[in-house]
This record gives sequence, C-alpha cells and structure tokens, in this order.
Amino acid sequence: MTITQLFNGANLFVLPFWALMILLPNWGVTRKVMESYLPFVALAGLYVYLFVTSITPESAEALSNPQLADIARFFADEKAAATGWIHFLVMDLFVGRYIYWEGQRTGVWTVHSLALCLFAGPMGLLSHILTSWISKSFTSSSESDTATPSTDTTQA
Repeated sequence: MTITQLFNGANLFVLPFWALMILLPNWGVTRKVMESYLPFVALAGLYVYLFVTSITPESAEALSNPQLADIARFFADEKAAATGWIHFLVMDLFVGRYIYWEGQRTGVWTVHSLALCLFAGPMGLLSHILTSWISKSFTSSSESDTATPSTDTTQA
C-alpha cells in the first residue's frame, strides 16, 4: 500500500465510530462497539509502523530537542505528515470515546462536543467540559430549589 492509501484508509476507518457516537449514541450496538479498544489498537499499530518507517537519524536528533523549524521540516515529508495525522485520528477518537462514555454515564448532551472533537479534538474536549459544568450547575440549582422547604404557613 502507498502512503496515500494508508492515509485515506485511516480517514475512512474512523468515520463509522464517529457516526455511531454522534447519530446513534443510545443504540446497543454503539455501546458494544465503543466498549472495544480494537479500533485504537488498529490505528495505533498503523501509527507505530509509520512512525518507525518515517524516522531517520537526523529527524530523531532534531525531534529529541524540538525546535519549531525542525518540526516543520520533519512534517514537510508526506510520510511524516501522514504519521502526524494518524496521531490526531487516534487521539481525537480516543477523546471522543471518553466524551461519549461520560455523556452516557452522566446524561450530559454530547452531540455538539463529539462533532467538534471529530474536526478539532481539543475544542470538542473543551466544549464537553464546559457543557458538563453548565449542566451540573443547572442540575444542582434545580435540586436545591426542590430541596428548599416551603415557607407556606397554611400547611400543617
């Protein structure tokens, strides 16, 4: 396989997992699929292969004490850029899975955070953190409202 085929295949590989989490989050099949670590093993395996085959002694030396210009030169190579992209795919999907499971556990709405995570992982994570904080503040304030004793003196 060429580097372009591996790159395109990895991009297509992650889409069903994102589609399940975003479009069918409460489906039993989605829960079963997202329990598995196999998608991460496959992507991480591809990442390791690309990483090992794209590192040269010069790039290893440059990356051991990273400078922005050295990193830019490293990623100018297609194989190195594909390796970096696979890194994003693995980590974004892993963070998306975390967001998905937190939403399942807590009942916090996650569709927007998952969509953001698909396209810009850290923004999706931040969205989920903020959504969780907001949801908790509304939940705790509504719980304290219902727990407040009535001041109506006509009840005995």
